[in-house]
Amino acid sequence: MKKYLPALALDVVLVIVFCAIGRRSHDEANALTGLATTAWPFLSGLAVGWLATVALYRDKFDAFLIVPTGIVVWLSTLVVGMLLRVASGQGTAFSFIIVAGTVLAVFLLGWRAVAKIVTKTRATT
Repeated sequence: MKKYLPALALDVVLVIVFCAIGRRSHDEANALTGLATTAWPFLSGLAVGWLATVALYRDKFDAFLIVPTGIVVWLSTLVVGMLLRVASGQGTAFSFIIVAGTVLAVFLLGWRAVAKIVTKTRATT
């Protein structure tokens, strides 16, 4: 499991970057506390996705796979994140859900796709 810590760390960093970009684009104040307020629901969703994938695919778990790991992590980050935002009184406008879903997909699935391409390229050379 230790070999997957870099993948988990990258997912965490990308979720935080997503939240920071969102806060920055809306000129939100209170940099660190505001970022923490925005990020915790999505980081919780990320944790749910990782735990679910590890539990469901224990013997075949691979953090670098787009399917199932990337998809489960992305959807959990989005859905659980939005549900926790609702529960905590934060906004979940439809346009925000679309933007969040798109950006999180690009981030959480994108790096896995790049890793797959790089791995295949190295294997063929």
